[in-house]
Amino acid sequence: MKKLLLTTLLFSFAIIAFAQDQTTFILVRHAEKANDGTRNPPLNEDGKTRSANLAEMLANQEIAGLYSTPFKRTQETLQPIADMKSLEVQDYDPYAKGEWLATLAEKHAGGTVVISGHSNTIPSLANALLGDETFSQFDESDYANLIIIVTSEVGKGTLVRLKF
Repeated sequence: MKKLLLTTLLFSFAIIAFAQDQTTFILVRHAEKANDGTRNPPLNEDGKTRSANLAEMLANQEIAGLYSTPFKRTQETLQPIADMKSLEVQDYDPYAKGEWLATLAEKHAGGTVVISGHSNTIPSLANALLGDETFSQFDESDYANLIIIVTSEVGKGTLVRLKF
């Protein structure tokens, strides 16, 4: 049922985005990470399951680009989508915001972009897209946020917030 609801929402947003040259941004915090004592841990088994579920949820969505910070956990979160869609996960600076988002909105106008980041970076990207301080840093144990923002101009987005 969750997949059907998400697919319906994304399809509706895709129609709006295509008709108005708007870009759909799907923002996710990386999935659960292993506790391996390093600064760059991979996903643990729960994280791998969550990333596979995300790919399944987006299976019917046309994806124009996948962007991740240069960390294993963020890249691995998007890898199942990349494999399914024959796309490459591209790195971005975790502290990039306005100008980078505007470039993506222009580059992928009418398309859908998926961005994986961190508990302290995804909220700031969402806020930049919305033009409002809607989100604060996610709790360190919260991996379930799925933020969908449709916009033709950074700072003027429309929000749908889900849990997955």
